[in-house]
Amino acid sequence: MSSLAAIGAVVVILLLQLALALNPAEGAGIRDAEIEYTIRAYASPLLRAAGLDPDDVSLHIVNDRALNAFVSRGRRIFLTSGLLMSAERPEQVVGVLAHEIGHITGGHLARLGGALDDARNQALIGQIIGFAFGVLSKDGGVAAATSAKSADIALKNLLRFSRTQERSADQVAVNLLDQTRVTSTGLLKFFERLQDQELLVRARQDAYVVTHPLTQDRITFVRKHVENSPYSDNELPERVKAIHDRMVAKLRGFINPPSQTLAEYSADDTAVSARYARTMAYYRDSRLDQALTLIDGLVEQAPKDPYFHELRGQILFEHGRLTEALPAYERAVKLSPQQPLLRVGLAHVQIEINKPDLIKSAIGNIEQALRYDRFMPLSWHLAATAYGRNGQLGVSALALAEHNLLLGRFVDARGQANKAMRILRANSPGWIRAQDIEATAKRAGERERR
Repeated sequence: MSSLAAIGAVVVILLLQLALALNPAEGAGIRDAEIEYTIRAYASPLLRAAGLDPDDVSLHIVNDRALNAFVSRGRRIFLTSGLLMSAERPEQVVGVLAHEIGHITGGHLARLGGALDDARNQALIGQIIGFAFGVLSKDGGVAAATSAKSADIALKNLLRFSRTQERSADQVAVNLLDQTRVTSTGLLKFFERLQDQELLVRARQDAYVVTHPLTQDRITFVRKHVENSPYSDNELPERVKAIHDRMVAKLRGFINPPSQTLAEYSADDTAVSARYARTMAYYRDSRLDQALTLIDGLVEQAPKDPYFHELRGQILFEHGRLTEALPAYERAVKLSPQQPLLRVGLAHVQIEINKPDLIKSAIGNIEQALRYDRFMPLSWHLAATAYGRNGQLGVSALALAEHNLLLGRFVDARGQANKAMRILRANSPGWIRAQDIEATAKRAGERERR
């Protein structure tokens, strides 16, 4: 195995272990319905202005305290939790997104083709940046490997852009911001925050500077644009700022130690975002009564907010109060039926309660979720459980094959695919899919052994 392939394998191991909800484990991917909705709301107007279909661009959040954002082949944009939590206003995140979209529209990822000529490396990197951040594991995370730092550096080097490409992306970014009538001051403030990073030795530079060389002329360019743009005073509405503050509070509440969260969001702060953060801190600190008191107050204040109901359901579910968690998740799904993560959460509760009518309902919810997002191993694992309890053994085996394939467990994927083919009717859609999985897993396994 080549050195890049070895690094890729390490990164795959690190990144394919992801959580259903927010997870404090550094290096994991973050999946959360509310945060994904917020980032999607920021990005969609920019993508449309760039002539891109928002549905063709995937957005991913990485639990990393470093400030960074990058794009990969396949039109995927990655943002770190550190970047999101450090953004004082939504315009800063919008500005960074506009810049990353500039890399996509500028074709700057084409150079990866030459770096990944080797088929084995292509496959491994494809696993890393193709679907790794879009999947979920059953156990919700894994401890970081000792070589995580080396793998991280290698990936940053691979995705590093030239200064010319950075300037080009800046030009696209400010044009997109003007087209959507959003101030470029957010992008400027973000750059100014990193202004001194170029003077530091590389080991001490922020991750964003490593992957996006930041020079004074780039800052000057954006500053001049701010001075001349007719939209420089067009900050996003306060309702958007409130949504942004909730996102930041949620990230801090789940990622930071509870004591830190409670210090940052003091008890006398009655803002929604502050109460939201304290709810998560109390929940993570096993102070159930205090957490429920706060979330019940938020639900009462905004009964049509699906994410408050979701959090209430999550708190109750993870404390073993399944029958109480069920209506909370049901309400969340009713309020936002097209969000797959909410349906997966509801299905999980239904399966754990394990009543025949709920098992059938869980199958329906999982199937709906998979129509929106097929790259969630937890969904496939839950599907396998529900199908099995419903007597659909062939489909259950097929779901386990999908689950194992996404997690890179190629031997297990082949085994379950073959089992599915023995049970399912020959040439049926499920049988054909099992055949495809078996072939894909076989090829991937052979590449691993080279």
